[in-house]
Amino acid sequence: MKNTIESGKAVLGIEFGSTRIKAVLINENNEPIASGAHDWENRLENNIWTYTLEDIWTGLQDSYQKMAQDAKEKYGATITKLGAVGFSAMMHGYMAFDEEDQLLVPFRTWRNTMTQQASDELTELFQFNIPQRWSIAHLYQAILNGEEHVSKIKFQTTLAGYIHWKLTGKKVLGVGEASGMFPIDMNTGNYNARMIQQFDEKIADRGFDWKLEEILPEVLTAGEEAGFLTEEGAKLLDVTGNLQAGVPVCPPEGDAGTGMTATNSIAKRTGNVSAGTSVFAMVVLEKELSKVYKEIDMVTTPTGNLVAMVHCNNCTSDLNAWVSLFKEFAEAFGVEVDMNKLFGTLYNKALEGDADCGGLLAYNYFSGEHITGFEEGRPMFVRMPESKFNLANFMRVHLFTALGALKTGLDILLKDEGVKLDKILGHGGLFKTKGVGQKIMAGAVGVPVSVMETAGEGGAWGIALLASYMINKEENETLDDYLNNKVFAGNAGTEMNPDSADVEGFDTFIKRYKNGLPIERAAVDYLR
Repeated sequence: MKNTIESGKAVLGIEFGSTRIKAVLINENNEPIASGAHDWENRLENNIWTYTLEDIWTGLQDSYQKMAQDAKEKYGATITKLGAVGFSAMMHGYMAFDEEDQLLVPFRTWRNTMTQQASDELTELFQFNIPQRWSIAHLYQAILNGEEHVSKIKFQTTLAGYIHWKLTGKKVLGVGEASGMFPIDMNTGNYNARMIQQFDEKIADRGFDWKLEEILPEVLTAGEEAGFLTEEGAKLLDVTGNLQAGVPVCPPEGDAGTGMTATNSIAKRTGNVSAGTSVFAMVVLEKELSKVYKEIDMVTTPTGNLVAMVHCNNCTSDLNAWVSLFKEFAEAFGVEVDMNKLFGTLYNKALEGDADCGGLLAYNYFSGEHITGFEEGRPMFVRMPESKFNLANFMRVHLFTALGALKTGLDILLKDEGVKLDKILGHGGLFKTKGVGQKIMAGAVGVPVSVMETAGEGGAWGIALLASYMINKEENETLDDYLNNKVFAGNAGTEMNPDSADVEGFDTFIKRYKNGLPIERAAVDYLR
């Protein structure tokens, strides 16, 4: 490894997640050999979720330093050259700059839900679902609000695009990331020209001296070269000055695209589910959907294939809160509790429950859930007097409800639209206890679910793989082929087929879940 690092053959990926910035260094076999992480938190300032520019650069430099230190401690190697590097980050949001390259307003992250009017109007205008998180919704809302900074915009990008620009001088985005700014035309692999024109016409009377296409980043596909680390960029990344300029950089991508890459689920008829604090599913489609659904975002893979994304705000928070309560109960009896063992025991208990959770009902809504029409949430547990109330059913219903909103969205794809799905790859905290989250997910979607050992490496590894693909691909080698042959090489993970009793039980539960939504609505309206 020392030779790989010192000869500049190692490839680096850095991803900015919502709570952690992670740097992963990989060798010629695409295996992680060193890593570093920096924890950070968004802040609510003037009712806007944001991170400061200082947060961004401090976090980038700290994660890089920790990775470099890890490489030094493990192999006695100092990083001076890299084969390639890639940057990715949480998608969407709003970063707008003036002609002096100054940020015009604080970075507005994907978490902000202040663009409802823009989202509705643009969805109607384009006949294409534009979620509140998307960059174009933020821009249009700023126009609707009459914000004076809009007339000064010379460039608008995402967090990944911003970091890439500052380190390479290139105003570009990978197509997957770009698809969360503005709709992509599948035939051209670029922004949808008809919709760009509709937008320009819509705002023509405002008198801005820019057209939309002029302020958006250029769109690139996985494998294309996206610039090189400049002298200034190398110093920004590595404050020790050891890293030399000139490193090739791959197109910056979003966390959805890197998640698909890290789970080898970018081929058509495959999908992946990321289940932690929030949960989202990405399903790679063979053709466009028959109509617009507000519950489903249309984005792309890093190679430009069409992806239906079902994104839910709530997943494991309520489940974790109940597990903590059981921990407190055990400690009250003087029992020392190992959290991994507690999670494992309680999750496995859920497998002993009735297929439909014995008539129990729960909602895990810590925050609002757009798929079921809630702007706020109230976690709650409800049962009938005759429901079978025991520990197995109690744990089972909380695992089921963690996927309740997700199943509502996926049912639109799989049942209403007849989308064909051969398998789903699961990753995230819900799948940590072997075989439990996986079995329940298979029951929820009625499709085989696989979990890979490498899934824990996450998006930083995913963007490192995209950087590796850019410099190592053979002529005409697709990303699908590269991942299948050079990265995963037949490792499909541990697959679990859906159990017919689980599928039937989940369908019974989801009817109860939908019927009970007015109870959740009453809680939101009256519990203050």
